[in-house]
Amino acid sequence: MAEPIVLYERDGRVARITLNRPEHLNAIHEDTPDALRAAVERANLDDDVHVILLTGAGRAFCAGYDLKEYAEKPRPVKGSQDMPWDPLVDYQWMRHSTDCFFSLWRSLKPVVAKIRGFAVAGGSDIALCCDLVVMAEDAKIGYPPARIWGCPTTAMWVYRLGAEKAKRMLLTGDLIDGRTAKEYGLVIDTVPDDQLDAHVEALVARIASVPKNQLMMQKMMVNQAYDNMGLNSTQTLATLFDGITRHSPEGVAFKQRCEQIGFKAAVKERDGGDPLAWKNAR
Repeated sequence: MAEPIVLYERDGRVARITLNRPEHLNAIHEDTPDALRAAVERANLDDDVHVILLTGAGRAFCAGYDLKEYAEKPRPVKGSQDMPWDPLVDYQWMRHSTDCFFSLWRSLKPVVAKIRGFAVAGGSDIALCCDLVVMAEDAKIGYPPARIWGCPTTAMWVYRLGAEKAKRMLLTGDLIDGRTAKEYGLVIDTVPDDQLDAHVEALVARIASVPKNQLMMQKMMVNQAYDNMGLNSTQTLATLFDGITRHSPEGVAFKQRCEQIGFKAAVKERDGGDPLAWKNAR
């Protein structure tokens, strides 16, 4: 690729990591998970870095996995095996991506996500692995593949929202804007888009003023509480379920529909809310 798929820059005490596929709304390429983890590890190894700022180039944070090619090509393709399928092949692939995204959560340096445009599907997985999330008021976040063909493998919806609001999001696959995300408690703050950059810079500067060891201890202490709640076990189940969603009868039918009318059109049908007439197709 002409440019790195993930950009890295250190600016004083701040490591700036940018998802860099703006022409694709920073959709997740097969190389994105490893590139993101490498950038996080680079920041953690830099003794001058106190805080990480994660954002997306252009007009979106991340529009999810770039699935068009996989969805429209006949089986077998990545994430959609021939039948009968091996759940552990799919689990190994998706667990790797999950662990790469979760490098943000495991990072000893705190991570702030800045979201404009969209943070949807796999993009929401990435965002919710960050410690603090700030959204533009008109930005959208959600997990539409919860309707068919996905289960959020990082499982962070329930840990951030609690059971009832997590169910509200995952039983519908709806997108919500920044204002609603703040009301739900999903993000720490939301501001008009034209104020987003300045607002996030002030927050990051405030965090960067704290000694690194203090930041590490506070983050490790809070994260340990989530580990004690069984976060790793929940992720294991969610990642297995994610593979099942692509190989269930409805998942197979959705794949066939993508091949027939194209991925974007099939997604529009799936997310429209009407009962899916093709749900029992084989």
